[in-house]
Amino acid sequence: MTINRRRFSLAAGAAATLGGFGLARAQGEAPLVLGQSAPFSGPAAQLGIQFHQGAKVFLDSYNAQPGRRNVVIKNLDDGYESERCAANTQKLIDEDVFALFGYIGTSTSLAALPLAVKDRVPFIAPLTGAMSLREPFQKNVFHLRASYNDEAALMVKQLTHLGQKKIAVFYQNDAYGKAGLDGVTLALEQLQLKPVALGTVERNSVDVAAAVKGIAAARPDAVVQIGAYKACAAFIREARKAGYGGTFFNMSFVGTQALADELGKDAAGVMVTQVVPSPYSQANALAREFAEAVRKAGNGASANFSSMEGYLAAKVLTEGLRKAPGRPTRDSLIAGLEGIDRQQFGGFEVSFSAKNHVGSKFVELSMLTGDGRVRT
Repeated sequence: MTINRRRFSLAAGAAATLGGFGLARAQGEAPLVLGQSAPFSGPAAQLGIQFHQGAKVFLDSYNAQPGRRNVVIKNLDDGYESERCAANTQKLIDEDVFALFGYIGTSTSLAALPLAVKDRVPFIAPLTGAMSLREPFQKNVFHLRASYNDEAALMVKQLTHLGQKKIAVFYQNDAYGKAGLDGVTLALEQLQLKPVALGTVERNSVDVAAAVKGIAAARPDAVVQIGAYKACAAFIREARKAGYGGTFFNMSFVGTQALADELGKDAAGVMVTQVVPSPYSQANALAREFAEAVRKAGNGASANFSSMEGYLAAKVLTEGLRKAPGRPTRDSLIAGLEGIDRQQFGGFEVSFSAKNHVGSKFVELSMLTGDGRVRT
């Protein structure tokens, strides 16, 4: 199934947001405003853009239905920088947003978390699998996706099943990279193994020369990559130029569409773990629903894993609103989300409770091809 290589337009998202406010006012009731700080510029921009556009596809359809109180997103650009994210979060809280939604990244989400906890603002569906955002348990924090530990366990299981036990790790030198490294190390330790080499890259950098040199010298069977798409693409190109012929495995946060676009024909054989079902599979009810919603939206959005995660996150949030007792409040939203128990969303099961705020442990592997396709 072919990936359409189209970039998203933030202008469409902004126009839709303004349209949402206008409709709600026309109905005489102010919208519920979700605050999102995410990268909409810089080397991780496509992650923020795609997730936001997917969420907007769902919310535009949701808001168009009669009798519903509109739900809109106010998004601020943090450039994938923690300090900017913290400042954005404080601004959104000061403006009394209903909930924080769809943050992108571990370090940025960690910068926002204390502010959300302090003011008891629901913090929903951050795009990160770090355990540091899941433990200790926080009453106002809800995760839709599986953890990086879950993703790493599947990678290591697949590699060792194929007899590939010399595994190196290329990781971003921040909380995200270290969280992913911890997951890989834990999975290897359970098999009495450890990484044969490590290499790092700084966040928002593509300076990978030292990492390539060190990892290539160890001649690993495979390299697990824990970084943003531009750095991971740079590593793959430079490693292949250096003569490395092994396999590359990426965690879902890389952004499958963004990585495929960045690599072009060099994407062939690159593996990526996924935490939502394939948006390209017509055998999946959620994928069919999503594809039809994107088609009807006609706002420049396209179906890929990142936009599907945004769509699903918005869908789950509004289900929490539906289940919320009484008029929507932050506390009632939390109660409503906790009432989602083993519920199917087009075949994707989500389950929360008063003691569990991790909705899914779904993980599967996909492979990129050199002609813009994803195979799962």
